[in-house]
Amino acid sequence: MLFILGDNTHFFKARAKTLNSVKIGICGLGTVGSGAVNVLGRNADEINARAGCEIVISQIGARRDNPACDLGEISVSRDIFDVAENPEVDILVELIGGTTVAKDLVLKAIANGKHVVTANKALIAEFGNEIFAAAQEKGVTVSYEAAVAGGIPIIKALREGLSANRIEWLAGIINGTGNFILTEMRDKGRDFADVLKEAQELGYAEADPTFDVEGIDAAHKLVILASLAFGMPLQFDSVFTEGISKVEPQDVTYAQELGYRIKHLGIASRSSENGGIALRVHPTLIPEKRLIANVDGVMNAVLVNGDAVGPTLYYGPGAGAEPTASSVIADVVDLARTLTASPEHRVPHLGFQSDQLNDFEMLPIGEVETAYYLRLSALDAPGVLSKITQILSDAKISVEAVIQKEPEAGEDHVPLIILTDRVVEKSLDSAVAQIQQMDSIAGEITRIRVESLG
Repeated sequence: MLFILGDNTHFFKARAKTLNSVKIGICGLGTVGSGAVNVLGRNADEINARAGCEIVISQIGARRDNPACDLGEISVSRDIFDVAENPEVDILVELIGGTTVAKDLVLKAIANGKHVVTANKALIAEFGNEIFAAAQEKGVTVSYEAAVAGGIPIIKALREGLSANRIEWLAGIINGTGNFILTEMRDKGRDFADVLKEAQELGYAEADPTFDVEGIDAAHKLVILASLAFGMPLQFDSVFTEGISKVEPQDVTYAQELGYRIKHLGIASRSSENGGIALRVHPTLIPEKRLIANVDGVMNAVLVNGDAVGPTLYYGPGAGAEPTASSVIADVVDLARTLTASPEHRVPHLGFQSDQLNDFEMLPIGEVETAYYLRLSALDAPGVLSKITQILSDAKISVEAVIQKEPEAGEDHVPLIILTDRVVEKSLDSAVAQIQQMDSIAGEITRIRVESLG
């Protein structure tokens, strides 16, 4: 006896298709698009064996060809919307980037009943709620493994592998450009501007590096990870974002003296007091013994802490043609396997069933509790340090360590480095404001958050 519940039109359409092949259309033939074409061609036998059918590139939409890949007899259109309208295409792969044309393209493909694979973190972070709702209404799936951490299968890990866990927090090095810059500053004592220029020459950073060095790229990725971890709608506007452009070589050196390394982290955490969620991207001191502290260069890593499994670390290349193509094609394979499954039996877009997503309270940065690294330029005179520590004590801020350097020739101020215990940020703000007003303090006080990640 067969029972049919709800509208399963798309299910029966899918079953009506021959499963000897699944046809995909790739939009965008840049670095990742060309990588996807090359990997699909080179590893076709293994990919098809895993998918259970032949995956065929039916059409490509691109403004220009890319000599990095051989398209052979594949049909190419200069109008990417031709791919979204092509009735032969089962899965549209969006690799054009941006959030304007890409959004229109994806929504058009969904409206035409096509599944979508994308590597576009900005699109998902900013418009994912709308896109997923449209996909659910049409009974299709939008997959986005490549949108976060390139070749690392972190989306699948959060959505499926860790589904038994209540995720307490996650922290990630999720921008390779920033990690490369901080690594060079630490290993070679170089300043930010010098390393940034090299990163641009090497192709790690764009001509306008704002998205990378000011944390916007990492914020996009963090929003996606947090939604998967906690089961909540995407909330890009709730992320506190701070870049690395103000990190100085001396901070990197002092951090090492204290047994820490500076990394640019995206951190999503759940408050143990009220269950609120804090999303933040900023430079962070972490103990040098932690595995994630030793992730260097352009590599990415995400550390996830679940109540059942404990901390797990996911490491690998966060960008590049073939690493990112690896994740794109993995999504294509997953979709090919589920084309005959009804929408209700597919993995939900954000891991949780859509009617089970929660509107958590989003904690402002002032309510976040963390330890702090403070660097001051203080007058080398009796009583200055004691007054500073008294201000901190009055604010109930404990001091974990102090480094006071010798004055350089002709200088009457010395670098003073203070490591605090954990404190709610707004309390530290008040204490730092008082210290900043002292006549014995020169210049701005530098502060960097500290996390043990243990």
